[in-house]
Amino acid sequence: MTIYFYSTREEYGCFSNFSSHGFELDGLYWSTSEHYFQAQKFVGTPHVEQIRLVKTPKDAARMGRERTRPLRQDWEQVKDDTMRQAVLCKFQTHTDIRDILLSTNNVEIVENSPIDFYWGCGADGSGKNMLGKILMEVRDILHHTYRIDIDNKTIK
Repeated sequence: MTIYFYSTREEYGCFSNFSSHGFELDGLYWSTSEHYFQAQKFVGTPHVEQIRLVKTPKDAARMGRERTRPLRQDWEQVKDDTMRQAVLCKFQTHTDIRDILLSTNNVEIVENSPIDFYWGCGADGSGKNMLGKILMEVRDILHHTYRIDIDNKTIK
């Protein structure tokens, strides 16, 4: 079995970076993981705050893709870790969606994006599915944390 997700309105929509599950990271509040991810492309510039404060994740995504903004030089090296940090924080913050992610056990998770061949599987399924892979990594981290908590008789 495989779990496919894409739209926030579908089952497992909470796996999307557009889902409205805000969190605090780096001392700031982020409305969505998309806001955080896109803003990190411009660390050390006023663009971070501009992106952080826009109303929708769609606007954050659009702004993050505008190449009129100065993309940080190490972005290709740090983008996966940046996404991992945002996704982990999101699922650590919200117990309801953490339970949904944990309930998927060891099932493969795929972002069914027809246009994204890096974060998603792409139209033909040949994409890297990095967001799905990161969700599964985060699930493993949370499973481990949850088990440790049960062993210590302290459940988060």
